[in-house]
Amino acid sequence: MERHEADVVIVGGGPVGMGLAIELGQRGVTCVVAERHLKPQPIPKGQNLTQRTMEHFHAWGVEEAVRAASPIPVEFGIGGLTAYGTLLGPYNYDWYQRVIVRPFYFRDNERLPQYETEAALRARVAELPQVTTLYGWTAQDVTQDEAGVTVSLVSADGQTRQVRAKYAVGCDGARSLVREKAGLTQTSSDHESRMALLVFRSKQLNELLAHFKGKSFFNVLHPELDGYWRFFGRVDTGETWFFHAPVPVGTTRENFDFHAYLEGVVGAPFDCEFQHIGFWDLRVAVADSYGDGRLFIAGDAAHSHPPYGGYGVNTGLEDARNLGWKMAATLQGWAGASLLESYSAERQPVFVSTARDFIVNFIEADRAFLRAHDPERDRADFEQSWAKRASGVSDEIQSFEPNYEGSDLVVGSAGGATGAVGDHSFKARAGHHLAPQLLSSGRSVFEELGAGFTLLAFGAAEADVSAFEAAAKAHSVPLKILRDTFAEGRCAYEARLVLVRPDAFVAFASDVATPDAASILATAMGG
Repeated sequence: MERHEADVVIVGGGPVGMGLAIELGQRGVTCVVAERHLKPQPIPKGQNLTQRTMEHFHAWGVEEAVRAASPIPVEFGIGGLTAYGTLLGPYNYDWYQRVIVRPFYFRDNERLPQYETEAALRARVAELPQVTTLYGWTAQDVTQDEAGVTVSLVSADGQTRQVRAKYAVGCDGARSLVREKAGLTQTSSDHESRMALLVFRSKQLNELLAHFKGKSFFNVLHPELDGYWRFFGRVDTGETWFFHAPVPVGTTRENFDFHAYLEGVVGAPFDCEFQHIGFWDLRVAVADSYGDGRLFIAGDAAHSHPPYGGYGVNTGLEDARNLGWKMAATLQGWAGASLLESYSAERQPVFVSTARDFIVNFIEADRAFLRAHDPERDRADFEQSWAKRASGVSDEIQSFEPNYEGSDLVVGSAGGATGAVGDHSFKARAGHHLAPQLLSSGRSVFEELGAGFTLLAFGAAEADVSAFEAAAKAHSVPLKILRDTFAEGRCAYEARLVLVRPDAFVAFASDVATPDAASILATAMGG
């Protein structure tokens, strides 16, 4: 039998690659992570971590380290603000307040620079003996055959080596080598523009914005941008900021006055010391499939888009959580035949919906608003329409609820469609994220979920519970039974039996007497 150096080789050790390595390593899967950068790059992108992402970090044993690394204290707040014309102008409203959906998740959201997140993830990976890290190594070729994959690497000083594994996952960014070698095509939108990314220090800007209490990011709309954003974000609560916005084609560090540009966006002069000036291309692209044979992709390799609304790193980390448990189940022999294929079937439609219904919709809605309403033309009309926009902000947050209703792995959502549009609810619904509730012990359900499947049995008939136990034992599926009363907040689930997947999504929920446990479990693990 052929010898593999590892079960999985992960190309790219950013947050998604490291998150996948932790998910796999904690499940006993051996991994090699190849990352070209010796250290995390000091660019403060990917700062807005959702409550769902913090659930991942809790499960991965890295939550405390991530929170400790945040330069923005809890008491400061991490809300956002949208302004019109200039940041200090008369028109603004609170924007993207994730606290609205906090009750439906186990953990609070967080905000910190991506390089701090990466550092915490690297430290956690170093604690896992199942994971080998190769920092300073770049993938040059990836091939697959019936028995496994081979990844050819080169080090910064010119050394070469090959890693042989059973599977390879490309977490290697928008220009993914793994995606190219797997022959995975992409679909791109026409939302393309040259963008500038600036990192700078300014004590005076902090003073100018001090009256915006608890705000960490600021989105400025302007008619000349035709729907695109000018965006400020705090790196800390002192003097460090980042900024991104469209700039004219051909803009360079040398031919553009960025300081004057920033002052125009803010609406006042302020001191500014640049630490970084870079450029990137705004585009929306999604791979048509997230895998082929033994090669898979996740994160920016699978989907790229403007950093609007904090979808990027959070979507990628959900990719890692979804793929990780399915790959582990496949390697450990208890997965159904189609479990690994379901990774693409579940995650790709979610991003298509995220891009269409939220990211592109933001741009197009802003564009339509700016074309239709102008305070210089009709102030009363503008102010009425501006107030209406402000009142709809909570609806946007509530409706972003990625779910797998159309997945072949869930039971009870006939006619449903997988996507990012939904609604938050405490009811346990097949294909949706499980909302937290307290057990009679006082602990959260999330603190008691097993590493495999978990059956929540709240006042359920013992015969039904035993049927699930027997089905799991027959197929060597890890299943934890969590028994409790059907009372207090647990009644909100509206189900006495809830089968929860390893990624905390509901596979089945019902009060039906004597369900077909064997069939339900077989479906949940891929047939």
